[in-house]
Amino acid sequence: MRQGRTLRQVSADARVSLGYISEIERGQKEASSELLASICSALDVPLSEILSEVSDAVALEEAALAMQLDSVRVDATSLRPARTEAGRPGDVVASAA
Repeated sequence: MRQGRTLRQVSADARVSLGYISEIERGQKEASSELLASICSALDVPLSEILSEVSDAVALEEAALAMQLDSVRVDATSLRPARTEAGRPGDVVASAA
């Protein structure tokens, strides 16, 4: 879009069918590394730039997920029964023979 080109033009330059490149654009198909390289070449965009942007996005998602998991762990810890003088929760305190 920034280049003012149509999907048809990019598809022709990348030598990828219009239907397939459209499915990739909509997230219905995943492109192989060779296909990504061909599309990047057609767009005159370095593949490394695209991979770097994706890597940054994945890192942000992983950090957000880690923060959510840490929050859940803290919540779960606060739900544990308190220790008693007899010992840990679930310890056998007395037994009848």
